[in-house]
Amino acid sequence: MRPLTTDHIRTAYLDFFASKSHKIIPGASLVPENDPTVLFTTAGMHPLVPYLLGEPHPKGKRLANVQLCVRTQDIDEVGDASHLTCFEMLGNWSLGDYFKEEAIAMSFEFLTKILEIPLSHLAVTCFEGDKDAPRDDESAEIWMKMGIPRERIGFLPKAKNWWGPAGKTGPCGPDTEMFYWIGKGEPTGNPATHDAEWMEIWNDVFMQYNKKEDGAFEPLVQRNVDTGMGLERVAKVLQGVETVYETDGFKPIVEVVEKKAEGRRQKTEDVRHIRIIADHIKAAVFMLADGVEPSNVDQGYVLRKIIRRAVRSAKKLSIQGSTVCSEIACVVIEQYEEPYPKLKNKESIVLSHLDREEGQFRKTLEEGLKHFVRLTEKMSSKIIDGQSAFHLYDTYGFPIELTRDMAHEQGLSLDEDGFIKAFEEHQEKSRAGAEKRFAGGLADHSAETTKLHTATHLLQAALRIVLGDHVYQKGSNVTAERLRFDFPHPDKMTPEQIKQVEDLVNKAIQDDLPVSFHVTTVEGAKKEGAIGVFDDRYASDVKVYVMGDDKKGVFSKEICGGPHVARTSMLGSFKIQKEESSSAGVRRIKAIVSGGPQEIVVAKLDMNIK
Repeated sequence: MRPLTTDHIRTAYLDFFASKSHKIIPGASLVPENDPTVLFTTAGMHPLVPYLLGEPHPKGKRLANVQLCVRTQDIDEVGDASHLTCFEMLGNWSLGDYFKEEAIAMSFEFLTKILEIPLSHLAVTCFEGDKDAPRDDESAEIWMKMGIPRERIGFLPKAKNWWGPAGKTGPCGPDTEMFYWIGKGEPTGNPATHDAEWMEIWNDVFMQYNKKEDGAFEPLVQRNVDTGMGLERVAKVLQGVETVYETDGFKPIVEVVEKKAEGRRQKTEDVRHIRIIADHIKAAVFMLADGVEPSNVDQGYVLRKIIRRAVRSAKKLSIQGSTVCSEIACVVIEQYEEPYPKLKNKESIVLSHLDREEGQFRKTLEEGLKHFVRLTEKMSSKIIDGQSAFHLYDTYGFPIELTRDMAHEQGLSLDEDGFIKAFEEHQEKSRAGAEKRFAGGLADHSAETTKLHTATHLLQAALRIVLGDHVYQKGSNVTAERLRFDFPHPDKMTPEQIKQVEDLVNKAIQDDLPVSFHVTTVEGAKKEGAIGVFDDRYASDVKVYVMGDDKKGVFSKEICGGPHVARTSMLGSFKIQKEESSSAGVRRIKAIVSGGPQEIVVAKLDMNIK
């Protein structure tokens, strides 16, 4: 088995799939484009959903890349051997080209020939079948043909070995997952029989069904393959270390945290806090470099949360100083600037945000200490109730451990069961809100969201006409019910300006403008006057959506991933519901469309523009 560095594994993966006729595409931004259903890019396939649904990709049918991902659903697991907030996902795709046989053969070749992982230490799982689809014996047979023994193949249900659909309907299918032995002694069984002793390292998804509105599954015309391999997990395997935090990519970050903690590694809890700091600051650096700013909503809230968790862990380890986060961030940037040059380019922005956020939170912690003193002075018993402990956690960022320690110093006890109950009630409310907000699933391309995506383009064009060219999209969120558009502007819009904008958008709708897109380079988009914030979030090739033509005039020309309706008349009518402040110097508009057709036609590629 080759003890490759993280950088070598990344390069080897791309080189291997390039040799298999895959085009290497750049990773997308951590902030999904025009997708209200998730806050961050959570997998390599996420930016490719339109192409998995049938839209032709400008690079062809075989693709591969490295995608930075952020997942926060397992944030409480961060600090164990394998969970991370921000990680790199290696992926390759077939868009209606090869299927199970070639996908599995390439996965097997890369693992055993390129990475030289012993066959004896590999196991796989396949879909066990249910009323919707049969057992995936086809994949199992291919694995056995590759050399995987039958006893190393486990069959698991939908919860483990099935992907999709992204929403309530759409492409979906079984997957086959690859595992590496992490148990003691000789490898035994498979992940279906010895789950804790096998670690997943790669996943091949076979999109071969379409789930219909009536719940039935039918075979797909375009069958796709979507694979994902966690880079840090594979590095852990190849480098023979116990945790992802000991790999060559993470180790220097962890070591600088340990040094600041003055060597506190004796307690399990200390080690966990060290890892939390390293993980969260790394994630914060990548978020900030992608344009996310700390706030109390959406991506900004998650960023603020992980920075504060890092500061809390630093306090728990008695790490002194007011610029701890930015000092650790410098090491993160040094470690990752070669594969991700934008980190160095955005260094000053990243560090200034971290310093400001850390300073503000330390003041909040001080306020929390004052609140704690007031709370204990008013207590009639020797027990701090759970609701008060949760208030310290939720409002002032006090972890339960900190409240417990301070209580013990005062000779008090803590109702931890009450805290857990309050915490779970809060989580349940948050989860219900999230489920309501993200009900459409990954990349909601329903008729209503497609209309509202189109309306957002018309709104931006109208705002630039009424208010000036300083207007651009600073933030956007589209659900099936409404659009939300943030833009820089110093003043509250007047009722007359709001009506002007509405009238311009509705005139563009009534004019029944054609909508199409073409693929060009970023430089090409600039030259033709397309609207876009031209930074490094864009790939080398971009899609430019044009609303209008030579006959009726071009109303909007903008870089966007799509999809959009084929003609503006499909929007019906447009109404601004609210214009308000979003933050200093940034205004926010919420608007709706109504009255258009239920069935829409999506804008197509303009073949006359190269």
